[in-house]
Amino acid sequence: MTSTTAHPLPHHREDGPADAPPLILGPSLGTSLAVWDPQMAALARQFRVVRWDLPGHGGTPYDVLPGTDGAAGTDGTAPTDGTAPTEGTAHTVADLAALVLALADSLGIDRFAYAGISLGGAVGAWLAVHHPERIASLALVCSSARFGEPEGWHERAALVREQGMAAIAETTPGRWFTPAFVGTPEARGLLDGLRTVAPEGYAACCDALATYDLRGDLGRIGAPTLVVAGRDDPATPPAHARELADGIPGASLTELAGAAHLANAERPAQVLAALLGHLAAHPADGGATDDRTRHAAGTTVRRAVLGDAHVDRAAARTTPFTAVFQDFITRYAWGEIWTRPGLSRHTRSCVTITALVARGHHEELELHLRAALRNGLTAEDIQEVLLQSAVYCGVPAANSAFALADRVIVEHREGK
Repeated sequence: MTSTTAHPLPHHREDGPADAPPLILGPSLGTSLAVWDPQMAALARQFRVVRWDLPGHGGTPYDVLPGTDGAAGTDGTAPTDGTAPTEGTAHTVADLAALVLALADSLGIDRFAYAGISLGGAVGAWLAVHHPERIASLALVCSSARFGEPEGWHERAALVREQGMAAIAETTPGRWFTPAFVGTPEARGLLDGLRTVAPEGYAACCDALATYDLRGDLGRIGAPTLVVAGRDDPATPPAHARELADGIPGASLTELAGAAHLANAERPAQVLAALLGHLAAHPADGGATDDRTRHAAGTTVRRAVLGDAHVDRAAARTTPFTAVFQDFITRYAWGEIWTRPGLSRHTRSCVTITALVARGHHEELELHLRAALRNGLTAEDIQEVLLQSAVYCGVPAANSAFALADRVIVEHREGK
């Protein structure tokens, strides 16, 4: 279902069941709501997903912002009641956040989960600080509490206002993607979208980033928070993610190897797995603890970690005799343990691999080696885990595990 609304709301799209828990997704600077396409099929199965476009991006006109029609006002602030501003210079993250709240209100959405990339994440963090009653959970993907010195953003804003989007087209790929990903169809599609952005809209968002600094307010975020970082991100390096995770009470952090700034495009399965696990652990309704809820959460995480194909095969093989065990592991292992926020999905995979090596459970080990690669572990990470296991679990056990892992990694690289 697609919904397009007039001024002063941003262009947006809805996917998923209308009665499902609401999830609002925010884009990064220079992208449209299409940046979330890699995760949409899975998310829309369980959530009422609302994606929105930044001013001057995608289907949102630049003049959706306050102050762009000649209205008076220069303080750059947004109303504290969360309504869409009608006056003032709209070059602040607060203004963008107010537009998101206005959009949610127009759709009849009161409390919602929010996930955002970069600038989109900053919008969510601002909402979590200033409107905590609206944010059920928060996911910040390649974002920051402060995006560098203001001068750099003002210079970029001036550049695109003077020379258009072509002025930054050549430097953007190095910020968004690793060199290995730049030439892919997915990367080219996102870069083509960048060229369609209205320069004034892009510049306005640069101004918003220049004035954004939430470092002193991170402790006020009470929503359960997931922070995702790309290890090769030059725009918001892992140190920015660690600052968020350290400053937000109870936040969890997932770092993805082989990913730059648009990590959800470059490592779509890993970002989806982290996001689904986080959303399952922190439902918008406050987290009922009945068996049905645990089973639903467990199914979500099990599919995210092991893959739909494996779970579908297991379901197809279930008999009346084994059904009780399938229900047990879905509720308990996946619905209670794997959904706990204390360890990252990356760490849980490391622990699980070690335990399976120690016990010699090779069939389960193969399954969880494949799951680990889905969770963002690299071949080098797995190598280190197996070396550690060799010391504490025994050389013969690690020898078998190395042979099995070598085959799994080769097949993974070949797409098998």
